Amino acid sequence: MSLPLMRAVSQRGTFLTEPQNYGESGLGQRLEYWPAASETEILIVGGIHGEEPDTTVLLSRALRSIEHIPQSVAVVASANPDGLVRGLRGNAGGVDLNRNFPSAGWRPDPVTHCWTLEHPSEVLLSSGAGPGSEPETSALVSLIGSLRPKRIVSLHGHLNCVDDPHESEFGRWLADRTSLPLVTDIGYPTPGSLGEWAAEQEIPIVTWEVPPISIEAMFQTQLHTIIEILCGASPARS
Repeated sequence: MSLPLMRAVSQRGTFLTEPQNYGESGLGQRLEYWPAASETEILIVGGIHGEEPDTTVLLSRALRSIEHIPQSVAVVASANPDGLVRGLRGNAGGVDLNRNFPSAGWRPDPVTHCWTLEHPSEVLLSSGAGPGSEPETSALVSLIGSLRPKRIVSLHGHLNCVDDPHESEFGRWLADRTSLPLVTDIGYPTPGSLGEWAAEQEIPIVTWEVPPISIEAMFQTQLHTIIEILCGASPARS
């Protein structure tokens, strides 16, 4: 679809508004979010894993493309700024933040991830000293409690799918718009993840796993859909 109210390309070098602060990272960086103009229907979260910078860049470009503050969508472009700066999957303390949320399923065991998609999962990270132990995690939990979004969209890379356990109208719409397969499970457990915690809070959450392609290619295939969500062109509640 064609969207109105887009900024001139020449004006997209800066944000329309400054983000608000919702906490501080382990290394003292601001944790920032761009609030909705009114009630938050959707919260989009990117950059929980710092070595997935394309999710942060996509959200930044989408925010800089639109002419007005999103009416009902709030955005966290980088939930793990220390990991982003250092190129780490986890935070500066070696904790995988997406295994540190205070869900009932949180486990103290070490977690692993793949060095590349072709490698086995053997790079070790911690799940934290306890559930919600990390400042980045606890701050995001508090932000969600304050905003009370009707839905969370969590951007990750690079499993090339839309993960929606409920196969909601929103999930089907997102899969159709991005040409990604819709799945109800990524095939392995994620104890202490944002998805597990949000489900326990009865907040519908969809995990958008962007494909393993170049960021330039993502601008062509994924960016427009983020802009559509920001402009209210998605089925937010269903």
